[in-house]
Amino acid sequence: MRIPLFKMERMQSTYENYVEYNLSESGVQPMRAEELLEGDSPETARLLAAELGYNQSNGTEMLRDRIALFYPDAARDNILVTNGGAEANFATFWALLEHGDRVAVQIPNYFQTPGLARIFARRADFFRLVRRKEGNSTRWALDVDSLRKAVSKKTRIILVTNPNNPTGAILSEAEMDAVVGIARRAGAWLVADEIYRGAEISGITTPTFFGRYARVLVTSGLSKAFGLPGLRIGWVAGPAKMVQKIWSYRDYTTIAPSILSDQLARLALEPARREKIFERTRSILRTNLPPLEEWIRSHGDLFEYTPPLAGAIAWMKYKLPISSIELVERLRKEQSVLIVAGDQCGMAKHIRIGFGSPVEYTRKGLERIEEIAKRLGAKQNPTQPVIRLQAHSSSL
Repeated sequence: MRIPLFKMERMQSTYENYVEYNLSESGVQPMRAEELLEGDSPETARLLAAELGYNQSNGTEMLRDRIALFYPDAARDNILVTNGGAEANFATFWALLEHGDRVAVQIPNYFQTPGLARIFARRADFFRLVRRKEGNSTRWALDVDSLRKAVSKKTRIILVTNPNNPTGAILSEAEMDAVVGIARRAGAWLVADEIYRGAEISGITTPTFFGRYARVLVTSGLSKAFGLPGLRIGWVAGPAKMVQKIWSYRDYTTIAPSILSDQLARLALEPARREKIFERTRSILRTNLPPLEEWIRSHGDLFEYTPPLAGAIAWMKYKLPISSIELVERLRKEQSVLIVAGDQCGMAKHIRIGFGSPVEYTRKGLERIEEIAKRLGAKQNPTQPVIRLQAHSSSL
């Protein structure tokens, strides 16, 4: 079996530890273990006393119970613990797809899932989020017509990421209803990647797709909204029989989650602590986004930008004479800054900039992006540069 190169992940994993400013990350500053353990506590003693053997392969009962509390009317048998959200997606697609099936994938998106569709079904059909003006503002909205066109009798999976990566968009209730209705008419499985649920700037947790239809599977994990990517804890939530089937596929991959990660995840997912962690994440977003937006506005009409509703990611269209892949490569090589190319998320002439790191770190990375943009802008129109440089705010 041949697999397509997962270009975005290969780019990040190759270079993110070798640049001075990594603005390709889509989560907030990670938590420290001591923040979860809260010092010299009984949890600390239990963690240090743990035997480092094999963990329960589908996740301990306590962990699955606590994950289930995040979904209405869910129980432990509706939950399978995986090694990160990526494995949750992988095992789910592997379990559901056969050669000749088709997958309808929302774009722009994190491009693991289109790759999985091509590996296991050989085909991905795309439907879109589009910028739509509503009143005095603009939002990323579901293009329902494109979804209908992407779904056929052969469609086995409809994939949505909500909140969305890279736009930070959140589907409205009407849009969620439309997705469910189209999935139901096609008899397709609806796979909802909800890994950013809990990272809303408003503080209002996004409604889940779980339980809205008999064939809904939710994939998620602790990497984004929780700020705990190093634990590598993810999960699948869905009908018990399908969750059991997906577990049998996971037997061929990583066998079980880490016993230490399972223990720490139980702490993070205790409901009161979970909400405390979400408030930490949202506080970082509310603090870090305004200075980034000030930087965007300082460049006049260079960027077309719709503010994210969730996640530490800003998605913007740019007006420079260069492809997004070339732009990212120049930034990496010439300025030691890493961002994400729009071409690697399904939309050309766009870039994704992460703003979850400390503000001063982000500010310095943006200054280096500005250096390249200034040169390209001058080259595009040497008599009237498109970029207006200004003194930076002290907060960014």
